[in-house]
This record gives sequence, structure tokens and C-alpha cells, in this order.
Amino acid sequence: MDVLIVGAGSMGTWFGGAIDDPVAFADVDADAAGAAADAVGGTVADLDGDSRYDVVCLAVPMAHVADAVAEHAPRAKRALVDVSGVMGPPLEAMAEHAPDSERLSLHPLFAPERAPGSIAVVSDRSGPTTDTLLEALAERGNDLLETTATEHDEAMETVQASAHAAVLSFALAAESVPDGFETPVYEQLRALAQQVTAGTPRVYADIQYTFDGADAVADAASEIATADHGELEVLYREASSRWHDGEPLDGEDGSTDDEDGSTDEPTVGETE
Repeated sequence: MDVLIVGAGSMGTWFGGAIDDPVAFADVDADAAGAAADAVGGTVADLDGDSRYDVVCLAVPMAHVADAVAEHAPRAKRALVDVSGVMGPPLEAMAEHAPDSERLSLHPLFAPERAPGSIAVVSDRSGPTTDTLLEALAERGNDLLETTATEHDEAMETVQASAHAAVLSFALAAESVPDGFETPVYEQLRALAQQVTAGTPRVYADIQYTFDGADAVADAASEIATADHGELEVLYREASSRWHDGEPLDGEDGSTDDEDGSTDEPTVGETE
């Protein structure tokens, strides 16, 4: 079967290289389409053309995926797929504009350069074509995580929007410190800040625009900033309970002090 990939960025290029079928790339940037085609041994297609393909895959930004589905659905003979990163809007658009086609939404939960990895999968209307695509992805060593659009999009509020907001907030608020003052927690946060800020700004903006989650981080930070000593201890115990299976802190009073009165900062993931 032949596959048209609309969008020649990193996700479109990844998908083209992760399946076994001939692919053609269409993009508003002809140079990008050419580069993607060269990278995976594909061809370039006309973005505004009317040629039809067995599969049309939408690999466009989240904010534009529903419109892209509406525009390109008529070009799909058998199946529509998206790899935009959000699942509700594209699947709703697919059901509206291609009710008789096989429909599949994929979200690789990794950067393309780290493939293979875990891929969230919603088979909204499965069939032999989408089954073949999923088999190819599994054969590449990917772990296919069956889910629903609602479960996925709600999870991304925490997994992406809240996580990125927290890391970016630290990256913006942190001041440089002299060498030697690093703690284990700071070093890990610094590494996360460096990883996140090495990405593509538009992608992170798309995530914040699409998913809720940043407000919850802002509310929590504001609560911490205005809490008194006793309130901070309560907030700490609440956080600890969430991340350590509801287990109480070792100290009866919630203290992390050692017997000699010193306070050692635990590394992330440690209990006292």
C-alpha cells in the first residue's frame, strides 16, 4: 500500500521510516518535504494535489490537525492516521469527514531520535490496513499502548503540560550558582531544564495551548510561596503521600533531620 504523509517535520519523518510501505511527503515547505523523502527513501507529493493514497497520515501541529483532516480526508482510499500528539480533535474530525475509513491515532511518547519506544494507540475504526501499520511499528521494537482519546488527552495534562510548565518555570526562575553548590535535586532539575529548552519552542507552545495543566502548577507554586512554616509542612506531607504510596514520613513530626541534628537533602525518589 502507498502512504501520503502530510507534514515533513520530525514526526512525519519518523513515521515514514517506521513503516514498511512506500511513502510520499507533502508539506508547505517543499525543501522540508524533499529532506524527509531523502531521509527515508520516499518521494515528494503536491500538498494541494488530488492524488489518492491507501493511507493518509497527518503529521501536523496539534492546533491544525483537525483542519488538516478535513482537507486531506478525501485523498485516503482506506485509512486515516494522525501522529499530532493530541487524540480527541483529530479522531472527531476523522469520524466526521471519513466515516467509512479505518481511523487510527498514534502518539509516540518519545523524541524521534530516541525510537523505538512506547506509542499510545487509539484504533477508532480498525481494519486490515491499520493492523498492518501497527504490526510494522511493533516489529520495529515499539511498545504499543492501547488507550482511549479521553484517557490519553487527560494524561497529557500531567505528563506534558504540567511537567513542562514546572520545568520551564524553574528554568526561568533559577539563578546561576557558583560551582560546588549543586545538590542532587538541583542537578537533576538543571538537566531537565537543559533537555526541555533544547527542543522546539513551537512544539512546547502547542502543548500548553492544547492541554490544561500549567494553571495547576502555578496554583501549587503560589500556595507554597505564601504558606507559613506549618502550612509548608502540611503541603510537604501531602506531596510525599502522593509520591510514596500514601506512606507517612519516618519522623513522627515529619522531620527529615538526622540524629545529629543535620539535615541531609534526599535525592529525588528517596524516602528517608
